[in-house]
Amino acid sequence: MGTTMSIPMLTEPYMQRALLAALCMGPLCALMGVFVTARRMAFFSDTISHGALTGVALGFWLGFSDPTIPMIVFSLVVAGGLVWLQENTELLSDTILAVVLSGSVALGIVILTSLKGYRGEIQSYLFGDILAIGWGDLKLALVLLVSVSWGLFINLSRLTLVTAHPELAHSCGVPVRVLNYVFVVALTFVVTLSIRLLGIILVTSLLVIPPAAARSLSSNLRQQICWSVLLGLTASVGGVIGSYHFDAPCGPMIVLVCLVLFVAAFVFGRLRGRTSS
Repeated sequence: MGTTMSIPMLTEPYMQRALLAALCMGPLCALMGVFVTARRMAFFSDTISHGALTGVALGFWLGFSDPTIPMIVFSLVVAGGLVWLQENTELLSDTILAVVLSGSVALGIVILTSLKGYRGEIQSYLFGDILAIGWGDLKLALVLLVSVSWGLFINLSRLTLVTAHPELAHSCGVPVRVLNYVFVVALTFVVTLSIRLLGIILVTSLLVIPPAAARSLSSNLRQQICWSVLLGLTASVGGVIGSYHFDAPCGPMIVLVCLVLFVAAFVFGRLRGRTSS
């Protein structure tokens, strides 16, 4: 019975693209999420994702049929502005993030209210529409997966040192500022391209929940990376399959699978801790 149910799913081109997108973006978000959570940048990534709403609105307002490029460009502007404000003002980071998030969302809503006929497209960006992903999006996701993963692993030691002890990394000659800017740019690309998978509202969950679950199963950073990638892959693919069989929205299904894995990892970690003690 399971085989007969899965054959139609795999023969549908839109499901093939959805599964391939999940295979690319799920592990990538989980990998980036290890460093996002360690550097306490979850709210930072959430601000970028909500800022992407204005990028989408500007794209439609300017006449783009696909607002991906305006969305990425505006998100990069938001990310650069956040970093500049953190470095050049005395405002607290959470204050800066809250101001930029609310301001960018307000601007996006104002632009959207002046547009007609884009409600369906806007909803797909808000809540995700992985089933509408095209082959061009997949190529971009694959390039991003390979390039970001390669960049993280060749700089793993330096990035770990910058994350844990930025002052020590600077004294050791590590280009801390350059690494921080490169990481922010990579994070912005990952967040904006994951919006099709989960939507603006839910995209941060795939960056946060798998690494958080992996912490319950890991004793060092390398184990956390491996577990996080595995959990992100399981959640994204499982969510796509679940959305097909239960006829449910894909983004929320991925988040629900993430939460189930988080609870299971937490319980297993607690039981293992009690057994070992």
